[in-house]
Amino acid sequence: MQQGSDHAVDVLNGLIKTTLDSVGGYEEAAENAGASQYKSMFSERASKRREIATELQQEVRTLGGDPEMEQGILGKAHNKFVDIKNALTGGDDRSVIDEVERGEDYIKEKFESALNDDELPATVRTSVTRAYQSIKADHDEISRIKHTLH
Repeated sequence: MQQGSDHAVDVLNGLIKTTLDSVGGYEEAAENAGASQYKSMFSERASKRREIATELQQEVRTLGGDPEMEQGILGKAHNKFVDIKNALTGGDDRSVIDEVERGEDYIKEKFESALNDDELPATVRTSVTRAYQSIKADHDEISRIKHTLH
């Protein structure tokens, strides 16, 4: 792997880990949501995020790096916290949506930070931009849903 690619691989692997955390979060949300419309939406989102992670993993391989393959420890811990919280509070849809939005804010911020990284090669920036467009659209929809529930 070339010296200049090291930074891009590090950035992409950070995004992959966050995206895999998001997959786990959406899977947990699908399990905890009461309304079938939310269960189905969350399952679809988990699948979309898995596709994004796969595309970013391929980009890392193209750069000659080893892609992250699992979610991070903090993401796993957060998902378990959400499980415990939902068990204690009865896991109504509003609290599940609130947690999902918190996760969406986090992943959106991570991708925006990567897009502001002037050291990323144009090909990597293109992949990150494509993923970000999907993430931002999902974020905005979850935010809209949250505001209709509150």
